[in-house]
Amino acid sequence: MNKSKIKAEAQQLYLGLTKRKTIFIIFLSLLIVVITIIAANLGAASLGIKEVISAIFSKIFPAYSRPEESAFTIIWELRLPRIFMSIVVGMGLAVAGTVMQGVLKNPLASPYTLGIASAAGFGAALAIISGIGFFGTSYLWIATNAFLFALLSSFLVLGLAKLKKASPETLILAGVAMMFLFSAMVSFLQYTGTTENVTAVVFWLMGDLSKASWLKVGVVALIVSGTFPLLMRYAWDFNALTFGDETAKSLGIDVEKVRLVGLVLSSLLTAGTICFVGTIGFIGLASPHISRMIIGGDHRFLLPTSCLMGAVLLLAADTAARTIFSPLILPIGILTSFLGVPLFVWLIIKRRKEYW
Repeated sequence: MNKSKIKAEAQQLYLGLTKRKTIFIIFLSLLIVVITIIAANLGAASLGIKEVISAIFSKIFPAYSRPEESAFTIIWELRLPRIFMSIVVGMGLAVAGTVMQGVLKNPLASPYTLGIASAAGFGAALAIISGIGFFGTSYLWIATNAFLFALLSSFLVLGLAKLKKASPETLILAGVAMMFLFSAMVSFLQYTGTTENVTAVVFWLMGDLSKASWLKVGVVALIVSGTFPLLMRYAWDFNALTFGDETAKSLGIDVEKVRLVGLVLSSLLTAGTICFVGTIGFIGLASPHISRMIIGGDHRFLLPTSCLMGAVLLLAADTAARTIFSPLILPIGILTSFLGVPLFVWLIIKRRKEYW
């Protein structure tokens, strides 16, 4: 009788925690909708909430009253593509960071500490400055170049790990080495490039959502929506990895396979998002930590929460970047770095005993 009572109380506690986590996920979803409406209303051209809602609903429901053509164009051709691009890019980077931190058991792991972003920057710079690209030098092919070099860096790091059976710590060190290597090559290209090309590279490296289009949003959304369900299938395995490789192996989990799948899919996510918008730092680092502090480390809830948290953070940051010094628009990478550096330092201080 006593055992059944304890079991019932444990089940009730579990259901209560699950309910609270689900409610928080719903809250983040609604918050994205609210920030989207606010972001669509803000900008150099002053539009009212009614005009924004009218422009959105008139596109979806033709019978709905349509605002002036200028307002309709601003909303659908300029603001909404940028807003949705920030949402899907934030989701992709946040999920990638969550998986990397989970499989490497390192709180500082992110798409940038593994050198993926630096490799993408080199690919873009190579296409812009020297004209050497896989498919030419148009903006789409610059993005393709960045994507392929990001994947190349990922597979170099993973190949080294597979060859030497490296530990998660060694993977991080290999990623940092790649980061410095590609950063040095970008600096060399900037030194040899023309003023016009160097300016284009600098803007790309600072992160730029201004060139968002519905086509690019669709491509990134396809990558995120295709990768996320695959990662969710490994949520229990990621949970086991957090307790150590030996514990995971004792539960019958193929640790090397899970780590490889997680890193490959998160690398694909990173490459597929930053190739269109440039390097946007710290979203992949900050979102998992904020989410983990609120809902815990269970990847069944951590992955979707971090996904939505990344969208909220990047959407809010981009809205601030567009409006703080309006009509001047700050590169989004500058703002996210300002916000992310304090978190990075805090993590190092908090876990200093593990590093020194």
